[in-house]
Amino acid sequence: MFLSIVARPSLVPLTLPQVSAVLSEAMSGDMVAVWEVPMPDGIHRVEFQHGTASGKRVIIVDDKEVLRRDWMFRLVGEEVFHLGNTRCTIRVDPSGGFAYEYSLLVDGMSLPKFIEAKSKTCCTWLVQLPDNMYRVVLDKETLDVWANGEKLEVAGEFVEDGTETHFNLGSVPALIKAVTSCNKREGLIYSLIVNNKIIPPAED
Repeated sequence: MFLSIVARPSLVPLTLPQVSAVLSEAMSGDMVAVWEVPMPDGIHRVEFQHGTASGKRVIIVDDKEVLRRDWMFRLVGEEVFHLGNTRCTIRVDPSGGFAYEYSLLVDGMSLPKFIEAKSKTCCTWLVQLPDNMYRVVLDKETLDVWANGEKLEVAGEFVEDGTETHFNLGSVPALIKAVTSCNKREGLIYSLIVNNKIIPPAED
């Protein structure tokens, strides 16, 4: 099941959860959908413009235009772009009359399914420090650590009860500790420690 937006000539604003496409009262012209896609390097904003008269399609990622097609005779179909190495597809489907539905697929999955799958392979924390707010993401598959969209230099070491991955948030030392949960289903438990304090995981 795809989360979608139905676009009508009047572009009546719709209210949907943050993870789905949303329309803003401030939107005008051919802007029909906006999605927020969480990735290890940050949360990316994807905007889609669709001219239902001209067939124009424009994809904007983080305020940068990544695709433009003018004068498309076929008003429905798919457009492909990438967020890093991840393939994304915007689908335009008819919804009866002169209305259309817009769906975003990320890595072949609907956005909610992608977020659910990513939550199993990534850990995310929000850390407020005097100099900045940091969004720290650990990719459990690659063991890469990201902070505010930047991949960090890390140093790993084995300790008595697991492993520690050390890095800096600005000038503040931090580490991610991994210990076994003694539960095959849960696997390892990861904790972020900054200034000797355990940081709670970010809420979905």
